[in-house]
Amino acid sequence: MTIEDRQTPVARPGDIVMKVAYCGICGSDLHATEPGPTSLETGTVLGHEYSGVVTESASADFKPGDRVIGLPLQECDECRPSGQGCRDRLGILCPRNRIIGLGAATPGAYAEYVRMPAHHALKIPDGLDLKHAALTEPLAVGAHAVRAAGNLLGARVLVIGAGPIGLAVTMLARLAGAKEVVVSEIAAGRRAKAASIGATVVDKPGPAEIIFECVGVPGLLRQCIDLAPLHGRIIVVGVCRGEDQIFPRVALRKELSIQFVLGYTRDEFAMVLDLLASGRIDPSPLITGVIGLDETPAMFEALRKPGDHAKVLIDPRL
Repeated sequence: MTIEDRQTPVARPGDIVMKVAYCGICGSDLHATEPGPTSLETGTVLGHEYSGVVTESASADFKPGDRVIGLPLQECDECRPSGQGCRDRLGILCPRNRIIGLGAATPGAYAEYVRMPAHHALKIPDGLDLKHAALTEPLAVGAHAVRAAGNLLGARVLVIGAGPIGLAVTMLARLAGAKEVVVSEIAAGRRAKAASIGATVVDKPGPAEIIFECVGVPGLLRQCIDLAPLHGRIIVVGVCRGEDQIFPRVALRKELSIQFVLGYTRDEFAMVLDLLASGRIDPSPLITGVIGLDETPAMFEALRKPGDHAKVLIDPRL
């Protein structure tokens, strides 16, 4: 990772440009820059978890000075001119969709300025800190996973992994009425974070009606299948980038439901923003560091190793 000067982006019709206030370093950024067939192109500007202030608008819905966040999506060239988003209404699931910050053609928010489609932007409510608003994206991933799990009221829930997404799932599962949220995590600092937001932290988890796999390494789905009780539900949130093996017969004998989930919807973004603004979710325990752009390359490499950090935010103004 290097730091270089780029031209400030210019708003195209239907776009806004914002001055970045905060941008989170995501596990997806780390994985996408590892050597392999899915590694990003050289020249990619990372960053898809951001908040900021509009500096230029080519949309009637926003003006300079508006505080905003946004779904980091960029439709294909066929859909973009309409200004209405994906014509098939697939959002992040559209195979032609591009993620801002995960491709050289869509520069992200590890930068002073970022450009995005205005129809994916949401205004930040008055009184909500820009730092907290920047966590809308990972929290929306948690909201999407919890919604996919169905009714959690009174359920015992197990969350594997207490990184930012595991912590987000923990917060949203408790808010959704889970009787107990048990978290399994090896890093001491992350264990402490999970306990601080009301989770029961264990070394060796037992059966739970609903299991959220929030790590994404080979072998873990098989362990979840072994742990799940009869008619249990497994929600796969972690992105496993390698081949994996399971014993389908074990899942079949228990009639398990296994649901893979990806990303979020605009409605879930808006819901999380409302929860943050109303104080029903406190995201501050997730933040374990705020750094400037100059510190980013070293921190980025440090985060590749297991550790106690949850969400590190980049503040380009530092």
